Amino acid sequence: MRNKGPSARRPSAEHGFTLIEVMVALAVFGLAVLALVRLEGAAIRGAASVEEATVAQMVARNVALDAATAAQPPAPGRSEGSEANGGRAWRWTRQISPTGDPRVIRIDVAVADRAGQVVARLSTVRSPSVAAPTAPAA
Repeated sequence: MRNKGPSARRPSAEHGFTLIEVMVALAVFGLAVLALVRLEGAAIRGAASVEEATVAQMVARNVALDAATAAQPPAPGRSEGSEANGGRAWRWTRQISPTGDPRVIRIDVAVADRAGQVVARLSTVRSPSVAAPTAPAA
């Protein structure tokens, strides 16, 4: 029979983790946490960038629609202005230019942030207004 007395116990090192193992595990865990924090920061910055581009695109669309739906077609050339949208001030530049068809004009809009960096661009076309036909005289 085997002796089950005090001398039959396993050495104490086999009952748990060593200090080195615990320190290595904590270091790996700490690196994983830091990576997750950096990833979350990048996601937040990305969401802010998308939000900024979306609002700038809305400003560009508003400026282009103003030119496309005005009673009279805008004169060819460049115009600049500012618009507040999304709680921010935006600077826009609108370029009106002719196309190959004299009845159609091109509208290009660029929207910049406060720093002057262009955040959104939009191009569209407009057919100039044609005078409504008059009713024949009776």
